[in-house]
Amino acid sequence: MFKFRRRKLNLNLKWGLLPRVILAIALGIICGLFVPSWLVRAVLTFNGLFGNFLGFIIPLLILGLVAPGIAELGRSAGKLLFITAALAYGFTLASGFFSYAVSAVTFPYLLDSSTGIASFSQIAELKPYFVIAMPPVFSVMTALVLAFTLGLGMAVIQGSRLKGVMMDFRDIIDKVIVKVIIPLLPIYIFGIFMNMTVNGQVAKVLGVFAQIIVIIFIITVVMLLLQFTVAGIIGRKNPFAMLRHMLVAYATALGTQSSAATIPVTLRQTEKIGVREEVAGFVVPLCATIHMSGSTMKIVACALAIIIMSGQPVSLEQFAGFICMLGITIIAAPGVPGGAIMAALGVLESMLGFSQAELALMIALYIAMDSFGTACNVTGDGAIAVIVDKIYSRKHDSALP
Repeated sequence: MFKFRRRKLNLNLKWGLLPRVILAIALGIICGLFVPSWLVRAVLTFNGLFGNFLGFIIPLLILGLVAPGIAELGRSAGKLLFITAALAYGFTLASGFFSYAVSAVTFPYLLDSSTGIASFSQIAELKPYFVIAMPPVFSVMTALVLAFTLGLGMAVIQGSRLKGVMMDFRDIIDKVIVKVIIPLLPIYIFGIFMNMTVNGQVAKVLGVFAQIIVIIFIITVVMLLLQFTVAGIIGRKNPFAMLRHMLVAYATALGTQSSAATIPVTLRQTEKIGVREEVAGFVVPLCATIHMSGSTMKIVACALAIIIMSGQPVSLEQFAGFICMLGITIIAAPGVPGGAIMAALGVLESMLGFSQAELALMIALYIAMDSFGTACNVTGDGAIAVIVDKIYSRKHDSALP
């Protein structure tokens, strides 16, 4: 059994989403240099159909992921849950605003606002062979409000029938993501980059990708140092020693690209930095779902970069609301590579006005750095566990769930 799992893990690492996206980008650039017009039109047809399907599924994705996620958190309501959730959301918000501050200062000097991302989904001469309209059942904002209402309501009434329906609906959405959206994403991204190559704009975009990745990696390092400094001050521990122990979890997450798959390692390393076993056993699995500092940091930076490249004005007020909503929405991110950006698509569309072309670039750019965001998430879980352990042990040393 152990050997089978090990071979399966290696296969996932070899043929995971990131390698397929990188291959799709490379093939899209190469094919864009010489493909005939009929093939370009065929790819445009697929991209139009897939883009319309994304527009249809996004509201359902929000409802199917967010509502059950809130309901499940309500079942474990208690002081330890409240403390952990508040810290996780606080760290996530701090990460988002820190990412915005650094990106807002640096990106205007690095990025070209004349790139014109909005034109990437269009080719002047060539059109798709056909288009099928797929209007969503309801709007993104309606889905968000409905998800919050149902999720909080299910948490309060503790009923089983509606929860059962919503859990089944979540399973359906998970299957759509894993079996349909994720496998077809590389083809969609292939079409986007072939389109950009035909338009002569791919060199600009690749240059932007490289700059954004470097900036986000630096932000990640600084954010982890800040998180463990705060944890060290509260827990009266050496932040650098704690961070050194948690780097094992960081490295593991780089390979697995999954917070859930890294839980055993994160749990072991969290206990090594002095967190009690019972506290770590509660905080680490919970934070694998609700702590999204690294993911939020990447989404905010990538979204700001695309807005600047599109020549649109950047507003702190607009991004403040976006970051606050994003911190709640991506709690429901499915545990697959790229899951956070899937959960964030609705907020990007409704609050920042992203088009289908901009959403596609967000997906490609996010997935290119997916491992770093996941690694930041799980490493920061250790800092949260240290703070929870210190706060909770003062008042309720034995009142653990």
